[in-house]
Amino acid sequence: MKKLLWLDDQRNPFKDNWVRDYSPVGVDCEITWIKTYRDFVYHITEYGLPNAICFDHDIENFHANKSTFKEYTGYDCAKWLVDYCLDGDLDLPLFSIQSSNPAGKENIKSILNNYNKFRNEKNN
Repeated sequence: MKKLLWLDDQRNPFKDNWVRDYSPVGVDCEITWIKTYRDFVYHITEYGLPNAICFDHDIENFHANKSTFKEYTGYDCAKWLVDYCLDGDLDLPLFSIQSSNPAGKENIKSILNNYNKFRNEKNN
């Protein structure tokens, strides 16, 4: 069964046809719902790359500690994913973006498409 990582802090992938509308691997898949950058990184480093990832941009904030604050977004997850794939010489999983933030959506799409372009040029 294909594995889908659903990155979104609000949209429940098990309701309202979100997966039907956005999953690049269809609805017959094992879905893991991730809401934070920290959980995104942990899941992939612990279990490996899924077949597909659905990205939201404006995800739940993560507090590194009480004295510092860093807002992590779906774009930060996409940047981390690209670095992870670069380091491992890996292809990206299939992806889609369900974010309602137009600029954030474009940024995620751009970094992932640029990595795919780099991989295609490297392998040809």
